[in-house]
Amino acid sequence: MAVLDNQRPLKSLADAFTDLAAIVNSQTLDVIEVAPFCRACSFVSPLLLCLGFAFKFADIEYVSKVDDLAEASKSIVTLPDLLARDVEANCVAIEGSHSRNLLLVKRGIDLVKVLFEQLLAAEVVDNSLKDPLSTAYEKVFAPYHAWAIRKAVAAGMYTLPTKAQLLKMLNEDEASARIQMQNYVVASAPVIRYIENLFLSRGLGIDG
Repeated sequence: MAVLDNQRPLKSLADAFTDLAAIVNSQTLDVIEVAPFCRACSFVSPLLLCLGFAFKFADIEYVSKVDDLAEASKSIVTLPDLLARDVEANCVAIEGSHSRNLLLVKRGIDLVKVLFEQLLAAEVVDNSLKDPLSTAYEKVFAPYHAWAIRKAVAAGMYTLPTKAQLLKMLNEDEASARIQMQNYVVASAPVIRYIENLFLSRGLGIDG
């Protein structure tokens, strides 16, 4: 796994979600547009790639969903508009719909949030990522995955880089990484709630 030369994807991720959170928390402008949302979500991919085999499948799936939403942004301006169109077309729960892909992308955002929360709670610098990432996976994705996928992920957990190796690939040290992880955890929470509320406020489920 190569170092991401001259890039700080963790900072880019935290900054992008801080911008989205500012929109959600605004008293005057609280509607997230599809294009900037996709741009922010694209910064998750480098992190998934750094996790190696265990989450290679997740990155492929995640990127395809973000790409679908990015394509949709050419004709659909906001996330509420995106969901409204699928509601009108009665295709919210259909595999491959923009709305379903939005939910799957939301889970990717949530996975990273829970992972960072676990890492921030750890005190050892060079510790294993296995337990924090296993906790994040079990909470966010495992309930929706078939046994074969869960088994493959479990096997891949033994090939993860250490936390120190991950930070090196992300061009961060312990101190800077903690700042960016904390910024992301704080910023992603209202964005995740925003997406969930888009569905719940319309009487739609978020577990499909």
